[in-house]
Amino acid sequence: MRITDLMIQETMIMDLKAVTKEAAIDELIGSLAASGRINDPVLFKEMILKREAESSTGIGGGIAMPHAKTKAVNEPTVVFAKSSGGVDFEALDGEAAHVFFMIAAPEGAGNTHLRTLAALSRLLIDAEFIAQLMKAETPAEVTALFDSKQAVEEAAKAEREAAKKREAAQKEAENKHRESGIAAQADQRDVSALASTPFVVAVTACPTGIAHTFMAEDALKKKAQEMGVEIRVETNGSEGAQNVLTEEEIRRASGVIIAADKNVEMARFNGKPVLQRPVSDGIRKSEELIRKAMGGEAPIYRSDGGGEPKAKDAEKGSIGTKVYKDLMNGISHMLPFVVGGGILLAISFLIEQLAGEDHPLFQLLQTIGGGDGAFHFLIPVLAGFIALSIGDRPALMPGMVGGLMALNSNSGFLGGLAAGFLAGYVVILLRKAFAGLPRALDGLKPILLYPVVGLLITGTIMFYLFDPFFSWINLGLIDILNNLGTGNAVILGLILGGMMSIDMGGPFNKAAYAFAIGVFTSSGNTNGAMMAAVMAGGMVPPLAIALATTFFKHKFTEQERKSGVTNYVMGLSFITEGAIPFAAADPLRVLTSCILGSAVAGGLTQLWSINVPAPHGGIFVAALANHALLFLLSVLIGSAISGVLLGVWKKPLERN
Repeated sequence: MRITDLMIQETMIMDLKAVTKEAAIDELIGSLAASGRINDPVLFKEMILKREAESSTGIGGGIAMPHAKTKAVNEPTVVFAKSSGGVDFEALDGEAAHVFFMIAAPEGAGNTHLRTLAALSRLLIDAEFIAQLMKAETPAEVTALFDSKQAVEEAAKAEREAAKKREAAQKEAENKHRESGIAAQADQRDVSALASTPFVVAVTACPTGIAHTFMAEDALKKKAQEMGVEIRVETNGSEGAQNVLTEEEIRRASGVIIAADKNVEMARFNGKPVLQRPVSDGIRKSEELIRKAMGGEAPIYRSDGGGEPKAKDAEKGSIGTKVYKDLMNGISHMLPFVVGGGILLAISFLIEQLAGEDHPLFQLLQTIGGGDGAFHFLIPVLAGFIALSIGDRPALMPGMVGGLMALNSNSGFLGGLAAGFLAGYVVILLRKAFAGLPRALDGLKPILLYPVVGLLITGTIMFYLFDPFFSWINLGLIDILNNLGTGNAVILGLILGGMMSIDMGGPFNKAAYAFAIGVFTSSGNTNGAMMAAVMAGGMVPPLAIALATTFFKHKFTEQERKSGVTNYVMGLSFITEGAIPFAAADPLRVLTSCILGSAVAGGLTQLWSINVPAPHGGIFVAALANHALLFLLSVLIGSAISGVLLGVWKKPLERN
């Protein structure tokens, strides 16, 4: 398949009007939608923006390659566009982007399509070719340039493959001579020449595995050729790992380059000098990476047989970002236990009301979902996976045991959080403390030293310090919540409900939900008041979007109205994220409207003393609330306020 089979002329924009990054994305998406290549512009934009949030696709050199792989795409397409004035696309080199390639790949994109997109990415390393594209005035000229360029590349590839075959045949002949002893002297010269040639290996990977992965591969190969360095590059793209490095190649390499924005298999590089950088550095700083890897300037990577610690020069985020990532790792692994166990418990309460506590089904569901079943694992799993995120596999066991100690000592959710962070950083300190031990003892670290010493230190601190302290805080918090007056309860409900809409699945949303879960679990699953507030607040945003698109149709596009219908289902199911595409497109109006409605809904649940004995489920667990109709009324009032406010505030389409 040729690149121009995906880069159709009818979608090309030869004079991009946009002057901002988001406007450029909208204009490119508009071209895709107009040609019928995508079926859901809102979802496609959401995925484009999600990719941009990970790292800008403005790769520098005047090029931007926004891309996404999603079910919103009907046919794989590349939209070419150019801008004479340039657009600030937050590029890696700080320069404006003049040439744009928006890549739209369907979820089931075949290998042929992905290889074609990879070929496109490699072509864009050529600055002269980009200059020719900037001079093109018609879509036909762009197509001709790509066809010509790809033909040259294919011919060069064929020649390289032929050369490899000739080299293989020559080696086979040399092997035969070597066996007969005829070419021993020549063989020795070959070995000496091989030893004198610098050799490095590299792995490239980006989150979507479509563009940057292969651009980094090509940039490293070209720069290595210029520098007279032999290189082997493994790509972790959409098709999986290609050109996988062998043990012999890793052993022979003087250094390893990891140019990746996602996790790659690292244990195989134990003991090698390893540079870990973003994939963008592989594209724009290829010479620096090769020079450092070749010259021994990379830190030695140590996996200790028990995890994947980062190399010392890896890019570090802020402390807040790191803490949030570690916390979310614990919460995300805990949620299946919360949802599964919590809903079974809620159903058991309903059966208790109808048939009594002696009914076998009530006892069964209590056993599966309650303190002896799923809910028994909540705090240990939370603590264990927080610790895992910080200290890798050696920290998992001490973290889980610390979480279990928190559960048994009534220090609850707060104690579990403390146990997770404690165990993770204890293992990091142990790595440093044991770094000076003889290499012969490396094998004992993951199977003896880390588990035994890590558990001893974590358990001792939990037993004597954290458990008593957090038990006192936890029991005091529960006592305060149980004795809140109506006014204070309403204020707390307003705050929790509003937080669910501030970032719709982000840190504020998760903090409110985690607080409600903590109260819910610490009170023996009897205090679902805070859960009622966060569930009502989280249901409002998608329902508000659905109502606004239904009753203010003239202010939304046809595609937005279709997406609005799906938000009815998402809202009723307590899936706040359904409103994210609309919030991304119009954050001021959507977020402000939703926060107000969510706050009202959360406050009403406390005003009416509503208790929801389930941590998830939306309307499907509403019947389990002590005041089911009032809970639904709270959600309806909050959604109506947000929906009407958004509908009135939003400008009609003709004024957008």
